Amino acid sequence: MSRLLRATSLEARWLRRPAPGVFWLLCLGVLLTGCSREPELPYFAPGTRVLAFGDSLTFGTGAKTGQSYPARVAEATGWELRNAGVPGELAEDGLLRLQSLLQEDTPALVLLCHGGNNLLRGQPEDRIRSQLASMIELARAQGAQVVLLGVPKPTLLMRTAGFYADLAEEYGLVYLPDAIADTLSDPALKSDQAHPNAAGYASIADQLVVLLRESGAL
Repeated sequence: MSRLLRATSLEARWLRRPAPGVFWLLCLGVLLTGCSREPELPYFAPGTRVLAFGDSLTFGTGAKTGQSYPARVAEATGWELRNAGVPGELAEDGLLRLQSLLQEDTPALVLLCHGGNNLLRGQPEDRIRSQLASMIELARAQGAQVVLLGVPKPTLLMRTAGFYADLAEEYGLVYLPDAIADTLSDPALKSDQAHPNAAGYASIADQLVVLLRESGAL
């Protein structure tokens, strides 16, 4: 009788144990779910201080005052958004400027779109990436979230420089990869080879607002 009870108990435990194949499929599902999760942002209410930091693409060169992508984002969100774009600025100079702006404004969020002038000058991509990484780390050290905008290389086919995606992955950033490249690939959306027009900036802002909403910031 005792042998029968032990056999029945062993059989019950075996039946409760998932088959090896099922176990590994469950583990794989958990891993894939974790890997596919997109970066998120906290909610930022209207009136939140936000810094749009960059060069002429942020400043809005090629369009009238009030038609830049930061101006459009401010209208759509109600944020207190400062346009800190400086035309012609290199990333190494921007890094120095960013430090004082972060201390002055104490923004909750930084929209980072920089490095285009370095790319135009043909500087090594590792050098540009290092400067942008320092900007990201500086902003985070001041308590700000960062959203990264990709900038295209000055080639015949407008494609975003690959190191922007690498930075977004490394730092777990919400990332807008191709809005600027796609805009500058459309003659109807650009004022010259390097800058959008008013419609182009509106397109970039629209895509950015969608991304911000999907990430939880709006």
